[in-house]
Amino acid sequence: MGRNILIYCGIDWAERTHDVALVDDSGQLRAKRHITDDAAGYKILLDLLVEYGDSEENPIPVAIETSRGLLVAVLRAGKRKVFAINPMAAARYRDRHSVSRKKSDPGDALVLANILRTDMHAHRPLPNDSDLGRAIAVLARAQQDSLWNRQQLSNQLRSLLREYYPAALAAFEPWRNGLCRPEARELLKAAPTPSRAARLTRTQLEAALKRAGRKRGITAEAERLRGVFRADYTHQPLLVEDALGKQMLALLVQLEAACTAADDLAEAVEEAFPQHPDAEIILSFPGLGVQLGARVLAEIGDDKTRFADARGLKAYAGASPITRASGKKSSITRRWVKNDRLNHAGYLWAFASITASPGAKAHYRRRRDDHGDWHAAAQRNLFNRMLGQLYHCLQHGQLFDEDVAFPSAPPAVVEAA
Repeated sequence: MGRNILIYCGIDWAERTHDVALVDDSGQLRAKRHITDDAAGYKILLDLLVEYGDSEENPIPVAIETSRGLLVAVLRAGKRKVFAINPMAAARYRDRHSVSRKKSDPGDALVLANILRTDMHAHRPLPNDSDLGRAIAVLARAQQDSLWNRQQLSNQLRSLLREYYPAALAAFEPWRNGLCRPEARELLKAAPTPSRAARLTRTQLEAALKRAGRKRGITAEAERLRGVFRADYTHQPLLVEDALGKQMLALLVQLEAACTAADDLAEAVEEAFPQHPDAEIILSFPGLGVQLGARVLAEIGDDKTRFADARGLKAYAGASPITRASGKKSSITRRWVKNDRLNHAGYLWAFASITASPGAKAHYRRRRDDHGDWHAAAQRNLFNRMLGQLYHCLQHGQLFDEDVAFPSAPPAVVEAA
């Protein structure tokens, strides 16, 4: 590493207090502190590190079981390397020091410090991403979470409507995104039960559609909805129906909040992502728009030294297969330990690129027809290839080129008769 590190720091973090341990190369405990999770506690920690030789030129590496929070932000200032150790890995190291399985916070801090002392080469420090890259990561992940939350609430609402209000599901079925559309939510607020929906007039239906922001085809749509709501359906007892309607309205409030959050965060991503220097390269790839491209950038970061090569990135994303061999037995399977967010984005990326890129479509068909892959396996192989191309383009500052990414096969040589 170009220098001899003498001191290693381990921090066992908690919500209000943290335990700190410093060890030297021989494993001897040099100092320990119990600090609070505030500015005063952070100053005590930084002063302690300086006391034992921490400087801008020779920072002391730190091991901690999280990659987020104000404490991590303070530690990452400057050139200090911060290692986020997986808690399960830390637990295995703990067993090396005690067979009684005893556990304490100061003891865990000591274990973390010793992890760096003995196996720092086997752990990866937090990437040195830019502030803009980290801000985009926050927004993209939050937007992805809001979409998942919206879908979960939509599924709950759909399940509830099936119990007493099938007319609503039939009415919203032709609409894309169904229950998440403003028109559907406005109509459910106007008529939370099928009995009330059947009494809605054409004027009331048109007013509800206008409140939801609909501009065209209002009269025809109101007539269609009126016919659906007045069709013959089986009903729950009146008291039960009213109670289910109140439950539905409570769930609808949550769905509306989730829809608003998803839209607001999508706008924030739309504003922030194009400002990033890598955005032009990422958006040049088929199948990647602003939202999906931001998710990819959020997970791979903009630290060009984070991955030693494209294979490391592919393994991190779960795109490349893994080989398990023991004796005479060998098997090649998909990866289960991976970045789930990046893997999910990759599935959507590959699916979209099949229609956006002739080369990607040909590659997918070749995996299906010539190699016998199932749909998911063929898509994963396509994602694996596209991810390698993205790594190359980001490293060299190049835009995606269809002819280079998917060169056409050389024409077959026809022998003269």
